[in-house]
Amino acid sequence: MRTQRPDRIRAAQVAVIATAIGMAFYVLSVLIFNVFLINRMTSQVDARLSQRLEFAVRDGGQREGSISGSTTSDSVDHDNDDAPIFVWRVSAAGASTAITGGAPKLPSKSWVAGESSLTLAHSTFGLSALKFRSGWLVAGESLAEVQRVKASLVNAELIFGIVLLVLMVGAAFIVGIRALAPIARAQRRQKEFTADASHELRTPLSVIEAEVEIALSRRRDAESYRSALERIGGEGRRLQRIVEDLLWLARSDGEQKKLRPDEVADVGAIAAACTERFQIVAQTLQLRLSFAKLGDGVATVRASAESIDRLVGVLIDNACKFAGQGGQVEVLVATQVGTVTLEVDDSGPGIAEDERALIFDRFHRTSSSSGGTGLGLAIADSIVRTTQASWSIGSASIGGASFEITWHHTSK
Repeated sequence: MRTQRPDRIRAAQVAVIATAIGMAFYVLSVLIFNVFLINRMTSQVDARLSQRLEFAVRDGGQREGSISGSTTSDSVDHDNDDAPIFVWRVSAAGASTAITGGAPKLPSKSWVAGESSLTLAHSTFGLSALKFRSGWLVAGESLAEVQRVKASLVNAELIFGIVLLVLMVGAAFIVGIRALAPIARAQRRQKEFTADASHELRTPLSVIEAEVEIALSRRRDAESYRSALERIGGEGRRLQRIVEDLLWLARSDGEQKKLRPDEVADVGAIAAACTERFQIVAQTLQLRLSFAKLGDGVATVRASAESIDRLVGVLIDNACKFAGQGGQVEVLVATQVGTVTLEVDDSGPGIAEDERALIFDRFHRTSSSSGGTGLGLAIADSIVRTTQASWSIGSASIGGASFEITWHHTSK
């Protein structure tokens, strides 16, 4: 279905909001992860430095010129990828002496016990100071690896974030279009329904107004007034039928009344009663209206008797109108294993293939329509859907249209 520009705009707005929320969660997750990872790596550096200082204290702070930034095999156990650890001894006057070989020069500064960071030889070092005799022991390790991991992680997260942003916008837009499509279609159908309903209601009102105006324009004889009143009465009855049908559809579109656990309807009995009720209509049109039931089982379905009665009445009334003068209408109820079928056939002109998908639209009339409100089949379709039945529309063996409805059988 082709989307309209307002639908695309609404879908884009939904996509922007959904993407903003998703990206906010992503950024928050990334920040938490980065802080956790960097803190963990920094804590590992601090732990190694503290442990290295303990070994230096145990050795009495003596120079280890042969050890180039590392420990003996029985000292601190760390990965081969760890940066070398350097140790300095700082006098009370602030002069520093490297204990480990290859250590960069340590600037003169005031020291406090604990961890800190300092730039040495163009690289940031993590430092740990420990009070030793009248001076200090300081251990340091380059944080270049931590900073490299941090930079690589940020770059990867940035690239992934951009890709995720594009994917989220596209996916959210597509989902928005699909989610809004039924709403937009319902809104358009509601507008069309309102326009059609206004037109249908306005027509009999206009006729009534015109008849009254003409009748009052000058004196007439009793027969003229009687004819005018009959036409007004006919339009009034048409208006009443439209209003009743609209009220029925309004109720069916709203919250459905819950059936009682034991509430079932006998389609066979109701169809037989409806056929008998419409015999007077058949006699007026001089058509043959018959009913038949196939199968020995009771044709009960999970539905209210009122709904099934209205459904059968709509189908028989519709069939009688299309069968026309001298036509034929057949009503059949069949019970099979697990199913109940209602079929109403007529000998009218039938329904063209291209019109079968439209006949349940409200106020839709076929090219061979013979009057009516245009709401009968819409009501029938509403009942079929709410009773979880299925339609089958085809050509009848007697020449016209065939409406077949199938339910799952419900035993009493």
